[in-house]
Amino acid sequence: MNIVFVEPSFPNNQRRFVLALAAVGANVIGIGESEEWALDEELRGAMSGYYKVNNCTSVHEMTDAVRFIQSKVWVDKLEATIEAHTMCAAQVREATGIPGTSVHATWLCRDKPSMKAALREVGVPTAASTAADTASEIWDFAAKIGYPLILKPRAGAGAQNTMRVDNDTELAHAITLFGASGATSIAVEEFVEGHEGFYDTICVDNNVVHDWATHYYPNVLEAMRTRWISPQFITTNRLADSSFYGEVAELGRRVIEAFNIGTSATHMEWFYGPKGLRFSEIGARPPGVGAWDLYSAANDVDIYREWAHVQTHGRAEQPMTRRYAAGIVALRPDRDGVITGYSGIEDVYGRYGEWILDSHFPHVGHHTQAVEAGYMANAYLRMRHPDYDRLREMLDDVGRTVHVYGG
Repeated sequence: MNIVFVEPSFPNNQRRFVLALAAVGANVIGIGESEEWALDEELRGAMSGYYKVNNCTSVHEMTDAVRFIQSKVWVDKLEATIEAHTMCAAQVREATGIPGTSVHATWLCRDKPSMKAALREVGVPTAASTAADTASEIWDFAAKIGYPLILKPRAGAGAQNTMRVDNDTELAHAITLFGASGATSIAVEEFVEGHEGFYDTICVDNNVVHDWATHYYPNVLEAMRTRWISPQFITTNRLADSSFYGEVAELGRRVIEAFNIGTSATHMEWFYGPKGLRFSEIGARPPGVGAWDLYSAANDVDIYREWAHVQTHGRAEQPMTRRYAAGIVALRPDRDGVITGYSGIEDVYGRYGEWILDSHFPHVGHHTQAVEAGYMANAYLRMRHPDYDRLREMLDDVGRTVHVYGG
């Protein structure tokens, strides 16, 4: 099978998709923004060809690239795993006659007001929302729904540029900020109270073949706003043990079928609180921030290879073992600037070394990144354990014990 893969080298974990495709027997042709000579030897060796473009989100450039490849070989699939590339990839697929997730399905997974309207149409509970093109539309929605509200770009990944507002003053400030950024249309949503997590799958023809449920501690907006918090997310190994996860999986399957996502990885955010379970974001792509690394460690299965096997052969290769829960704790510097030192690392390795998967501690003198840059922006540590509750306790202890000093 000939599979064109979009942007094989950046970010760094993209290479894992390419290597996995080659390992299961696919013939991989890459399209990316890097010069071919800049790719490492292993990555170049996993591809039979490579086509450089200036911009992987340019439909014109990408269409020309794919048509050139089609003039040389039959192309069975065109795959993109980064949120910003998915719409362009869908448009190029339709322009060049390559099967895969459609433009319409990708649009539903990118445009947040349309996404939520589609969820409501198939009975998947979600927050009240609107697409606002003017300030007056935002004020009207606020008057109808009340505070708190969430404002975010209509297309985007995760909590990027997401703002919570709790009163008229904060809303006026948010509208000004969005206007200054050049936004002409934004998504405005009811704030849904509750615990936050995500449900991820790999599916074949809208049928789920692998799935995972993961929890945030604390919720993302709080985690990305508060420096002293060492936030975590943990994937559970208790999917079969709870009716709650059964409800999450049922709603997830309903979304995949209703959106007609097809054969793809998916990423779906959810909240659970006083109003019950609510789905909030849908993505026709793998999750970010190393979540698949945790799923691999939790199940002793290479999830990148499973995705590649599904794409190449149309079926899963190995079942999930659910042997472990696995999680990451982000460790923030106490101030911005450069890393000046650490404390507590030896202590946590002494206590939990057998359960630590890996860690990242930038060298002293390394420039820090802002808190809102995410879970892997600065230091972090990843762990697994057979007992979910024990893993939570250990990650909490790591967050309390390890200190990152900046200055």
